[in-house]
Amino acid sequence: MSESIRVALAITELSVGGAETCLTNLAEGLDRSCFEAEVYSLGPPPRGPRGALVHRLHRAHVPVHFLGARHAAHLPFAVSRLRRQLQRQRPHILQTFLFHANVVGALAARRRDVGHVVAGLRVAEQPTWRWWLQGRLRHRFDRVVCVSQAVASLAQRRGGWPAASLVVIPNGVDLNILAPAVPARREDYGLAPHRRLLLYAGRLDVQKGVDWLLEAATRFLPRLPAHDLLIAGDGPLRATLGELASRAPLAGRVHFAPWQPDVAPLLCAADAVLLPSRWEGMSHLLLEAMACARPVLATNVEGVAEVLGDLAGRQVVPRDDTASWTARLIELVSDEEQGRQLGQLNQQRVGLHFSLAQMVSSYARLYTTLGD
Repeated sequence: MSESIRVALAITELSVGGAETCLTNLAEGLDRSCFEAEVYSLGPPPRGPRGALVHRLHRAHVPVHFLGARHAAHLPFAVSRLRRQLQRQRPHILQTFLFHANVVGALAARRRDVGHVVAGLRVAEQPTWRWWLQGRLRHRFDRVVCVSQAVASLAQRRGGWPAASLVVIPNGVDLNILAPAVPARREDYGLAPHRRLLLYAGRLDVQKGVDWLLEAATRFLPRLPAHDLLIAGDGPLRATLGELASRAPLAGRVHFAPWQPDVAPLLCAADAVLLPSRWEGMSHLLLEAMACARPVLATNVEGVAEVLGDLAGRQVVPRDDTASWTARLIELVSDEEQGRQLGQLNQQRVGLHFSLAQMVSSYARLYTTLGD
């Protein structure tokens, strides 16, 4: 095509998160000589530090539009508002991210206004009715971008998506930003400066398995007397987790920090980063921890083995296997030098296989193919 490819990127909301960061990185990274991107959020503008991604898009001169949907009852209005925006922009490509945006985008896009519609599947475990609804709308999508091969396989089994329509594009991270981060001071988070740090950072909900992590901590923290556990984030389980952490033998060994707009300093301060998820698609935190040269311990859920590859052996255990988790964690952090070496191998793997440039290039190739 001689003209620039107009791309509409639609997502449920734009608070800082894995999918939201991916969209922002993509919008910033697409070559301006070939692509003209605009961003649409179904929800209202995020407030305070949670609006950091919006500020990034503004600084990059990427137009951002908020459709004002605050809950599911507003989605019909979001459909009509997005439709009007698409009639104005007339994009060659509409790329949607996450369930609500997939549905709204499918219903809003009309062929006379939008050249091609591309869905984005990023989470493996969803309610059955969500897979059913997205499957019912699959004829409206030209392609479906899956964040991992595990998600692509699930899309075929549960959503009925034909294999030919699925494209796997993993997340990517920028080593130039993450690797040089200055480690956070332990004292700023309630830890003594000499304590060694185990870190979980993310949402405090059932998917992320932090409740199970605290149950497992009653086994592993007594065997790691030099370590404390820091949980950074917020979510519906915060009060429950606080109550669990107040009981013996966890009292005084588990610390909480609020949601962090930039988690890299904490990652760089950790001896190991813990990812106890019950399901995923491809954990953005896993990539960030590896980019910061940290060893990780993760449950064997969707996308984890794909990211770690040959390095999974020492860093992955079966989900809900407390005994294996405890043994592997003690092994992982007992030798600091081996932990540093493993972290460096993690960083090298991310640089080779999961760079931000590779992610943006993969989306650009897809859009160019469809646009042509």
